[in-house]
Amino acid sequence: YDLKSEEDVKEYLKNLGTEYRFGCFKEKKPEVCHLLGDYLEAISKDFQKAAKVYKSNCEDYSFSKSCYKMGNYHMLGKGGVPQSHEKSLEYYDKGCDLGDIDSCFRAGVVSVLSSKKKKPFSTFNHGVERLRKGCDGKHGDACHHLSALYMDGSNNKGDHLPKDMKKAFEYAVKACDLGNIQACVNVSIMYMRGEGVEKDQEKSNKYKNIAMEKKKEIERQKQLIFQEGLKPA
Repeated sequence: YDLKSEEDVKEYLKNLGTEYRFGCFKEKKPEVCHLLGDYLEAISKDFQKAAKVYKSNCEDYSFSKSCYKMGNYHMLGKGGVPQSHEKSLEYYDKGCDLGDIDSCFRAGVVSVLSSKKKKPFSTFNHGVERLRKGCDGKHGDACHHLSALYMDGSNNKGDHLPKDMKKAFEYAVKACDLGNIQACVNVSIMYMRGEGVEKDQEKSNKYKNIAMEKKKEIERQKQLIFQEGLKPA
C-alpha cells in the first residue's frame, strides 16, 4: 500500500479490521482484541461494539488496558453502557491491580472524589493508596495529586491524612521530573517560601525555568502537529 489514494486507505483499513478480528476471535490474543476495540472506536466509530470487546477482554482475559477503557466508558456512559462512577471504579481498580498505571490514577481520583459525597462508594484512604501506586509506577499526574493531598491534609469522614509539606514537596519534585508542569511551578513556590524544604531562591528560579521550558516544549509540539496536518498528502 502506498496510501496515496483514498481507495488505498479504505482498503488498508478494511484489511486491518479483518486482521484484528481474526487475531482476537480466532487466535484469542488479548493484545489484538484490545487493538480491535481501538479500531472499532477510532476507525469504525462503533462504540457499542468497542465496549463489548473491551469488556470481554478485561473480564475474560484480564487485559489491563481494556479494563481502563471500560472504566472510561462507564465514567462517560459511552457505547451503550450505563454511566456509573461506581462501576467505572471497579474497572479502574481491576486495571490498576493488573499493572496499568493510568487505571491507578483514575481509581485514585474517583475514590477521593467519592469520599466527599453524601453517599460515598469508596474511601479517601483507598484513593491515596491508588494514587501512590500510580506514582510509584511513574505516573506524573498521580504524583501531583498526591502532593496536593499532602498539602491540604484530610480528616474527611474518618479518613485521616495528616498535612505533611515535606511529603508534598517530595511528590511535587517527582511529578515535575515526570513532566507535570504545575508540579514544577509548585516546587518553585515551595523553594521560594521554604515550605517542606529550606528556602532556596536559586533552586526556586531553576524550577520556574523548568516549568517555562516544559510549557514552551508543549507549544512547540502543538505547532509541529498543526504544521504536519497542513502538509499536502
